[in-house]
Amino acid sequence: MADPSTSAQTTDSKSSKRDYSTAILERKKSPNRLIVDEAINDDNSVVSMHPAKMEELQLFRGDTILIRCPDVKYGKRVHILPIDDSVEGLTGNLFDAYLKPYFLDAYRPVRKGDLFQVRGGMRSVEFKVVETDPGEYCVVAPDTEIFCEGEPIKREDEERLNEVGYDDVGGVRKQMAQIRELVELPLRHPQLFKSIGVKPPKGILLYGPPGSGKTLIARAVANETGAFFFLINGPEIMSKLAGESESNLRKAFEEAEKNAPSIIFIDELDSIAPKREKTHGEVERRIVSQLLTLMDGLKSRSHVIVMGATNRPNSIDPALRRFGRFDREIDIGVPDEIGRLEVLRIHTKNMKLAEDVDLERVAKDTHGEKMDVIDLEDETIDAEVLNSMAVTNEHFLTALGASNPSALRETVVEVPNVSWDDIGGLDNVKRELQETVQYPVEHPEKFEKFGMSPSKGVLFYGPPGCGKTLLAKAIANECQANFISVKGPELLTMWFGESEANVREIFDKARQSAPCVLFFDELDSIATQRGSSVGDAGGAADRVLNQLLTEMDGMTAKKTVFIIGATNRPDIIDPALLRPGRLDQLIYIPLPDEASRLQIFKACLRKSPVAKEVDLAALARHTHGFSGADITEICQRACKYAIRENIEKVMT
Repeated sequence: MADPSTSAQTTDSKSSKRDYSTAILERKKSPNRLIVDEAINDDNSVVSMHPAKMEELQLFRGDTILIRCPDVKYGKRVHILPIDDSVEGLTGNLFDAYLKPYFLDAYRPVRKGDLFQVRGGMRSVEFKVVETDPGEYCVVAPDTEIFCEGEPIKREDEERLNEVGYDDVGGVRKQMAQIRELVELPLRHPQLFKSIGVKPPKGILLYGPPGSGKTLIARAVANETGAFFFLINGPEIMSKLAGESESNLRKAFEEAEKNAPSIIFIDELDSIAPKREKTHGEVERRIVSQLLTLMDGLKSRSHVIVMGATNRPNSIDPALRRFGRFDREIDIGVPDEIGRLEVLRIHTKNMKLAEDVDLERVAKDTHGEKMDVIDLEDETIDAEVLNSMAVTNEHFLTALGASNPSALRETVVEVPNVSWDDIGGLDNVKRELQETVQYPVEHPEKFEKFGMSPSKGVLFYGPPGCGKTLLAKAIANECQANFISVKGPELLTMWFGESEANVREIFDKARQSAPCVLFFDELDSIATQRGSSVGDAGGAADRVLNQLLTEMDGMTAKKTVFIIGATNRPDIIDPALLRPGRLDQLIYIPLPDEASRLQIFKACLRKSPVAKEVDLAALARHTHGFSGADITEICQRACKYAIRENIEKVMT
């Protein structure tokens, strides 16, 4: 039995009838190798194996394996070419300087596709085995002819051939474990399911925003399991000829069954399998029906698994999403901070990074970025080439400023640049906001320790111009969260049901970009007491409020989404919205007192040159009853007069 600590036992003739599991280890571009060292154990039935090698060969503890030593023949001829960037600037005969000393009386085994490095002179040169005769692998003996004529192989072409593996997928560790359990186990160990009488899943649906890595995950699974991978890009099976589209789909499934074990991956599944009641074309309906019958026709012993990917799971026909077809649905969401760090490390592993690059800081600042966070590196290429030096942390920060999170491009979203310093006064309100919003984001373990779930939302109310919106932006910035601002009236549309859909979409975006502060300005426009809207078009405002209530109840503790509402009419807001568990904290934002007005004056003028004779304390005393917005207007108007005076003085 394969065991990490000791050995892998071979089987004798008596036990050959038993149904042993076999690891699917078909040839990869970089084939697995088992290097046999001096025997540790005298028993010939035991082979020692390192845990790392077991993992590389995809063997599980408890597998029974059969090891055969192939009869490797001497090669007649081999064709070997160098990699272009390793021979740049080299002159002379590569064969005499590198290959001849390397192979002389060494009897080295080679395989087609092998890459190897040879040291000679002052530098190393990388070579690739292009062709071997006879067979796919051979031993280079003294009488083997070595050819090295031809153009060097381009590094870009070689790297493009490298297969994607689990190590190339970052930010989806939990989902990857689920997928491996659902796909890899049935393909590699079908008898496990057979022994306990459970049918393996036929299909898995991956859904999530564009660029989150759904296609990459499917390719990685296919490569790592060694399974045949059949990719169907949804629209490409469509044909103008009647019956041709369904025929293309049937051919794909037949091809997969012939090459089992195999994975059929249907990208953009929603384009070929939309809800039949919403499609007007007969072709789409027939394709959906054909896909249903093909998935029902897959036998559990055929070792074919269908994977689908979409960013619109609710657009897919419900018949496909039942048990026996796409059994499992896995959400490939936007990665958290740890996941983003994984993605950054994967994409920067071949980049020359300066010592000041702090990937952890970049990961913390890339809220809402998905696996396409590589956009950041794309933005830095010019700087890297121009400076002909390493990519620095400054390049990353510049790229971060120019890169917009693709998970949130459809929504007005920002990470605000407003800090507490921009808000004068309101110290008690700031402290309460920190306890309510900032602490759950920065210290979630404290809340778990005391068994307390953080508040989901607060309602700011008070006179206009007192800084309600500014406070919401500042708290989002302080806890480094995304900020989605929703103006109440913009949710309402003339189409029946579309207003509620807008609410659902906004909450979905907020969950995907967590941690996120969702700010509803002018909340009284969409959250008035139900039944009070006279002449409302079909009760749209009431339906929007109902949708808002259900979405707030559906916010789980795992998704750090905080809701802030702002209004200057709290008396007309529906009481159901203000109960504990929803907007349970009501914070009054009053008109500023004298001390707060002084702080507002200082905050507004901190970047402006102010004359020494200006007495801000006197101004604060004389502005009783002024709001924060009024004081800001006074400062801006004073600056405008100063600019006018300065320009007129220069002109005269």
